[in-house]
Amino acid sequence: MGVALVTGGSRGIGAACATALAGAGYDVAIGYVRDADGAARTAAAVEAAGRASLVHQVDVADEASASAFVAAAEAMGDLEAVILNAGITRDGLAMRMSADDWGAVLRTNLDGAFFTARAAMRGMLKRRSGSIVAVSSVVGISGNAGQANYAAAKAGMIGMAKSLAKECGGRGVRVNAVAPGYIETDMTAELADEQRARLLDATPLARLGTPADVAGAVVFLCSSAAAYVTGAVLPVDGGLST
Repeated sequence: MGVALVTGGSRGIGAACATALAGAGYDVAIGYVRDADGAARTAAAVEAAGRASLVHQVDVADEASASAFVAAAEAMGDLEAVILNAGITRDGLAMRMSADDWGAVLRTNLDGAFFTARAAMRGMLKRRSGSIVAVSSVVGISGNAGQANYAAAKAGMIGMAKSLAKECGGRGVRVNAVAPGYIETDMTAELADEQRARLLDATPLARLGTPADVAGAVVFLCSSAAAYVTGAVLPVDGGLST
């Protein structure tokens, strides 16, 4: 199956994607920025699935660092799947949001996705194969009060994915996005009970998603079952965006 690269792979959705991709037969390069212990746990799960792993510290907002991570993954073998998952939040109402909070989220979530994708595309285009999946968000489609920076970055990832799909399709490289809704992660664990209840009321499936729910969609988009799918945005939100 080749090699899969996952940014933000130390926990949550990224860790679930790395583990699921290993189960699908990929060796996996796991990117992390601070949580070395979490990245090591992800690597152990990949290896338990019988696949090779690489753990690499990377700041995707830095172009040279992102390129070095891609090069390290390519040293493992043909890079066939790239999951653009690294992201941060710095929530706050727009009138109170500092320029630093705006810029930090755009740099990590959007610039980082672009730098990583662009570095990976070179080899993929040369080989005429590969799949890139951007992990966007339902708020990139619908917006969310207090998350202008995060929503802008996630909407930008969708526009980027659609544009890259048009640029790369002629050489057999597919680019898609998933748009998770509210997923049981460290971030949503901080929601107040009242907020959680409102979200569940607005979600037709009446539950929060799991990282494995998102990972399943990602593996599908990387697989031959999605060979004719590119430029798509797949909601994984329990119906929240319907």
